[in-house]
Amino acid sequence: MATDPQLIPPVPRTSRLRMRWYSWLLLAGALLYGLASIMHWDDRGALWVLERFESSSEQNESVWLPDYTAVIDAKVLPGMEKDEASDLAYNPLSKTLFSVMGKNPFLVELTLDGDVLRKIPLVGWSNPEGLTVMENGLLAIVDEREHMLSIVNIDANTTTLNIADFPKYDLGPSKNQNKAFEAIAWDPRRQQLLLGEERPPQLFVWKSDGGQILTGSKQKVPSDELDLRNLSALSVDPRTGHTLVLSADSHMLLELDELGEQVSFMTLLGGFNGLKKTIPRAEGVAIDEHGTLYMVSEPNLFYRFEKKTP
Repeated sequence: MATDPQLIPPVPRTSRLRMRWYSWLLLAGALLYGLASIMHWDDRGALWVLERFESSSEQNESVWLPDYTAVIDAKVLPGMEKDEASDLAYNPLSKTLFSVMGKNPFLVELTLDGDVLRKIPLVGWSNPEGLTVMENGLLAIVDEREHMLSIVNIDANTTTLNIADFPKYDLGPSKNQNKAFEAIAWDPRRQQLLLGEERPPQLFVWKSDGGQILTGSKQKVPSDELDLRNLSALSVDPRTGHTLVLSADSHMLLELDELGEQVSFMTLLGGFNGLKKTIPRAEGVAIDEHGTLYMVSEPNLFYRFEKKTP
């Protein structure tokens, strides 16, 4: 039996408005939930709460990323717009920084203010993505495309590097061959190289005495603390031994203690930690003996963060 449309009472205007607002709230909630999942805000929120309970002494024993603010914000590395800065490492001997360019392979040496000192071509590398300074002027470079680690010697007179002149180590296959080993850091306290796969994020260690000859093989580090979308770079704080884990996709820098537990974090979004704009794609991080932080972002941006004094 058909229903006469004229017999159906109209929905009151207030009810229609209420349903419309309810629909918008549901949509906004879904969008916020999706964004929170992408940014891992649920995990960071839990860590933020835990940070509030850390004592002053505990904070002083860590890097404590919430206290950092940008003092050099998105400084352009001139002439490198098409080279893609892929990692960054601090050299305690020269008091300078080295950054590796992945698209057009070369090293660039920088001052601590992000000024270019020299460029060193990398002959024979395919896609260098990871870089760390070891002992006595040695640098370890990870080629993501070739799944290879090489350890090179560099000094003030080095003008070019040829991969054929240095020891090379096969890093083996990765779960995702296109998102393989990208990060590396030298850990002087534990005498080991720390290696990171980009996606899914995973850490490995390879024991070393700081020289060019590695013995044994890399070992997987069990960890459920890498709740990040990807792993872009690693650095080890020489003062605390804590590990800094950088994620470009999560716009996040995460601090892990000696046991691999989360300690603190810093978001790389505009409006936080002194950043005017979001770091577009943070690919490298370094920390010096004074605790000053340095970052590079694709394509050619440089950042420096200093800890706020009370």
